[in-house]
Amino acid sequence: MSDIVGLHHVTAISGDAQANHDFYVKVLGQRMVKKTVNFDAPDVYHLYYADGEGTPGTVMTFFPFPNAKRGRVGRGQVVFTHYAVPVGSLDYWAERIAAHGGKAVAKHDAFGAARLIATDPEGLGLVFVEATDDARAPWTGGDVPADYAVRGFEGVTLGVSGEEATGAILTDIFGYERVGEEVSDTEGGATRRIVRFAQRGVEAGIVDLLIDPALPQGIEAAGTVHHVAFRVQDRAAQERIRATVAEHGHKVTPQIDRDYFYAIYFRTPEGILFEVATDEPGFDRDEPVEALGEALKLPTQHEHLRPRLEESLPKLVA
Repeated sequence: MSDIVGLHHVTAISGDAQANHDFYVKVLGQRMVKKTVNFDAPDVYHLYYADGEGTPGTVMTFFPFPNAKRGRVGRGQVVFTHYAVPVGSLDYWAERIAAHGGKAVAKHDAFGAARLIATDPEGLGLVFVEATDDARAPWTGGDVPADYAVRGFEGVTLGVSGEEATGAILTDIFGYERVGEEVSDTEGGATRRIVRFAQRGVEAGIVDLLIDPALPQGIEAAGTVHHVAFRVQDRAAQERIRATVAEHGHKVTPQIDRDYFYAIYFRTPEGILFEVATDEPGFDRDEPVEALGEALKLPTQHEHLRPRLEESLPKLVA
């Protein structure tokens, strides 16, 4: 048994902060639960979107770098972030996304579930999956009806050149099980494989490996994922995972205080940045749940920069 319990959050890179906010709040219907800054680049926001309480497994975050160049989604990255949505809602999402600057690319079935492949306006890959047994309550503070609203993550798809190295991390360290594989032919006649790993009965517990010879090497910039974070309950569980990661020969960071969770990081052999994040202390540590995301919150080491940051950071219109 592993201490990992599905996903905690996914962090991506974007360009314009207001456009990013408008898509994830006004189009996807998520709540902005934290408005803070990048620990390593405090002149850049770190924006968090989630359900009403910032529950791990629902949290999509962004570093919006002004005037950032567009990246390329591919191998060595998270290719798709999967959102769980109610059965019968895919047409709603296809129309809504296409009407607000994104792309509804295709609908198809995979691993027994109907799903919609889409992108946000900057090309970030999203998959909306019809979930038959997801009991999570959606955030309905926007204008997305509850019958269609996003429940949280189903999982992610990782672009890799082969199954073995990343699969070993998922099974031997993170406690996932290899549960299936789907194979198809590409337009060029090559074989395209999707290998599924899962933690059964765990929300946000899916990791798919996309093995496709036509998939280019990813280039990190706007419209790509920076890292994917897996969930543990507390720092003791995190330290056990950290020790196991190191025992398997991966270079892993010490525990780092990220204000709303503690984090460790390491890269897979394919170059994908994995984080393991704690539930504690949570997004309500510095503002009440009813006011999440309303005020600019700064890491302690950057608090002295507040006057300058409040002047220089773009003002976000709700």
